[in-house]
Amino acid sequence: MNLTQNNAPVYEALKKHMRNRVVRLDVPGHKGGRMNKELRDFLGVDCLKCDVNSMKPLDNLCHPVSVIKDAEMLAAEAFGAKHAFFIVNGTTAAVQTMIFTSCKAGDKIIMPRNVHRSAINALVVCGAIPVYVNPGTNKQLGIPLGMSVKDVEKAIKENPDAKAVLVNNPTYYGICSDIKSIVKLAHEHGMLVLADEAHGTHLYFGEGLPCSAMAAGADMAAVSIHKTGGSLTQSSLLLCADTVSEGYVRQIINLTQTTSGSYLLMVSLDLARKNLALNGKELFKKAVDYADYAREEINKIGGYYAFGRELENGDDIFAFDSTKLSVHTRAMGLAGVEVYDILRDDYDIQIEFGDIGNILAIVSAGDRELEIERFISALSEIKRLYSKDPSGMFDHEYINPIVEIPPQQAFYSEKKSVPIEESNGMICGEFVMCYPPGIPILAPGEKITSDILNYIAYCKEKGCFLTGTEDLEINNINVVVNS
Repeated sequence: MNLTQNNAPVYEALKKHMRNRVVRLDVPGHKGGRMNKELRDFLGVDCLKCDVNSMKPLDNLCHPVSVIKDAEMLAAEAFGAKHAFFIVNGTTAAVQTMIFTSCKAGDKIIMPRNVHRSAINALVVCGAIPVYVNPGTNKQLGIPLGMSVKDVEKAIKENPDAKAVLVNNPTYYGICSDIKSIVKLAHEHGMLVLADEAHGTHLYFGEGLPCSAMAAGADMAAVSIHKTGGSLTQSSLLLCADTVSEGYVRQIINLTQTTSGSYLLMVSLDLARKNLALNGKELFKKAVDYADYAREEINKIGGYYAFGRELENGDDIFAFDSTKLSVHTRAMGLAGVEVYDILRDDYDIQIEFGDIGNILAIVSAGDRELEIERFISALSEIKRLYSKDPSGMFDHEYINPIVEIPPQQAFYSEKKSVPIEESNGMICGEFVMCYPPGIPILAPGEKITSDILNYIAYCKEKGCFLTGTEDLEINNINVVVNS
């Protein structure tokens, strides 16, 4: 059978399986929902019937030989990769697989410090050593940017034994580094390029958007299809070029990925890929149009700054992802997280996140014009009701880290718990981060400074959701003994 992008092999196999009326003497124990009628009625009978176990007609995610293999082949073709792997442990698993594939204990990896926690978690597990490239910082917006090519080149020349360079493409805010130039540099020095494209699915299908990692020649890319591609939450793709071994990557995935792959997640990846391959250009044009319209209207309100491609400077803001509706709020005296809370509590509008100076709304073709208008109107009313003098507000959210010892060594060292306000000058033994976006304020092995402590206190005061510490109240922090 000749497969095309019109096919969806997992979906087609599941439909055939459902028609067979197979007697369910395997797991899952809910038996198509009959064991738990409340769950069946809530999620729908078809959903529960599709929640099945691996079997010969449906293939096996750990070692695919039929329909999953076909679906992954079609995904690779659609995304311009040599290989694609279905990931059901979230893009966290894809990011960690990239690092585990390219690095062993003691190996160096060059990366921006504003990476997602999943990347630093990978270092804790495998023992690789980070060489951080501090991102640029926009003084007006206070946000971390991309990596400058000259800073990456400096890191490569100073660490010629590094195994890989990791690139955010794009950042949470929509900022892209010059990934093509970074790929060229890294490959000239024998290093792999890994791309965290958790927020970049649309780069593969939209027109006029920044370059995707595979198009730039990267070796591996972790792509959150569920974020902007239309699949179910926790489903993702890992894309690879022919520079890495398909079999070895599969072995690495199978170290941590579940042996009970969810067919609900896999069929959503299969159908999302089909939809993107056939309709992606049109879908992402609609998303850009919505975001561009909202940017223009929000900037008419005053007080807010919905930033876009005007920021591009050919360096640490090499390109901007115009599907991202990022809005600066600090100029009207409100932290982004305060606007986030007001939107949800008073206007029933749930946006992606708010930090100390900005908010991010995720816009897709699944939105409606009325909802975009409602968001714009709510921001206008919030400005009228809540704006105040911005003096005394934090003007930046990124603080350059001081790395004293590697993350793995710090995390597994002897530690003691101390009141966080008494930890100045000590070495952190755990994570502290605001979630979302999940970029660590402190990572294991980094020196705790007064600037960082002031920032954490400010985040607490403004209502940011802080995570990562053993103490769920974030009153105490684990520090390395004898630090």
